[in-house]
Amino acid sequence: MPQAVVFDLDYTLAVPRRTRATILEEATAATGAPSLTRDAYLEAHRRNLTSETREPIFADLLEECESDADPAAVATAYRETISDSLEPLPGVEAMLADLRGEYRVGLLTNGPVKAQRDKLETLGWEDTFDAALVTGELEAGKPDPRAFGAITDALGVDPGDAVYIGDEVEADIRGATEAGMAAIQVLLADGPEPDSRAIAHVEQAEIAATLPEIVADLE
Repeated sequence: MPQAVVFDLDYTLAVPRRTRATILEEATAATGAPSLTRDAYLEAHRRNLTSETREPIFADLLEECESDADPAAVATAYRETISDSLEPLPGVEAMLADLRGEYRVGLLTNGPVKAQRDKLETLGWEDTFDAALVTGELEAGKPDPRAFGAITDALGVDPGDAVYIGDEVEADIRGATEAGMAAIQVLLADGPEPDSRAIAHVEQAEIAATLPEIVADLE
């Protein structure tokens, strides 16, 4: 049985009420920036996993567009628009509280410090986890093993005694397994197929109902 259960944040525990593409369009429109695609944003995000804010992400994107819009203003608008739309998946708050009665419970989320810490504050989750790390605070982001090592160190457990739950195949499933952790894949309706490296798979909408039993059955 694992000693620790570690979660990804976005689309694993919490989701926006509107699509991220819509939120991005609203933020750029509000700041006079050109329209940006979600794919381009994700590429820039992956290049800036250890930053303080999203400003470097939007600086990259706006430079490519040759736009003179202010990256800091776009980053702020995007962060605030996401916060206004973010909500926990049904039942996950009670699930996390119950899991803490049995395991060390952690969070490891990719992204800039301000953006991800603001999400935790918006959700009221500052004290929900035994340890919560944002890769912007670390020397490397997921899937780098150093990121996963940081959260197991913070929880005081060996990687082999922890299970990681996330929705992204590369960042979460590959990253966790290569760091020596077991991984459970959260399946999204429009997301990737089940990955064979995961020891179990759980539908996003059913995570609160099914995950605790899956973890309890692990040996």
